[in-house]
Amino acid sequence: MKIAILGAMSDEIAPLLDKLQNYETVKYAKNEFYLAKYKNHDLVIAYSKIGKVNSTLTATLLIEKFKCEMLLFTGVAGALNEKLKIGDILYTTSTVQHDLDISAFGHPYGYVPGINVYEKTDDKLNEIAKIVAAKNGINLVGGVIASGDQFICDPVKKEWIKSTFDADAVEMEGASVGQVCATLDIPYFLMRAISDEANGGAEIDFDKFLEEVAQKSAKFVLGMVEYL
Repeated sequence: MKIAILGAMSDEIAPLLDKLQNYETVKYAKNEFYLAKYKNHDLVIAYSKIGKVNSTLTATLLIEKFKCEMLLFTGVAGALNEKLKIGDILYTTSTVQHDLDISAFGHPYGYVPGINVYEKTDDKLNEIAKIVAAKNGINLVGGVIASGDQFICDPVKKEWIKSTFDADAVEMEGASVGQVCATLDIPYFLMRAISDEANGGAEIDFDKFLEEVAQKSAKFVLGMVEYL
C-alpha cells in the first residue's frame, strides 16, 4: 500500500526521515516529497507549509501525482476544550473550516455550496490509532478540529469557534486536507498534539515542544503503519 504522511512544517516530519534514513527526495511544485519503504508499504512523506491553500495543494499532489491510497496527518493545535492540556494527543473525529462565511445568504458558518460543513476522518484508521495509543500508554482523545487561515489567540474568537462548531481544537490545515481526501475518496487520519490551552495558560518553549512532540508523533505514525 502507498501511504502519505503529512505535516505542516518541516520540523514535524524531520524525525520520521531520521528514523527511516533511506529515502528518495523528489522536488516538485516548490516542495520536496520523500519516498521510503517501511513494513512492506511505500511511504510518501511531505510537509505542506502553513495554511489551507498549501495543505490543499500538497494533499492533492500526494494523492493525484504520487498515487497515495491513504493519508496520515500529524502536527500541533491549540485547545478550545478546557479539558485539553498541553501535550495531550487529539485524534480528529471530523474537521470544519471556521473561516468560511457566507452567512449573509442565510447559510451556516463553515458552509459553501458543494461541500459538507464537517468531514469525518476514517473510522478504521481511528481504531488503529487507539490500539497504538493503548500499546504505548498514550491517552488518546477524540474531538473536532476547526481550521482556518488565522492563528487564533483572541479568547473571544476562540470561544466563538468552540461554541459555533462544537470544536475541541483549532489549527490551520486539517479541514482543507479533510476536504481533499473526502472529495477524492481517500481515507485519512488526523492527529494533533495540544500546544496551548484554551485559557491561554501554561506557556511553553514552543520550539522545544515541537521537537519533542514530533519525535512522539513519528513513533506513533510508524506504529500505525505496522498495523496496515
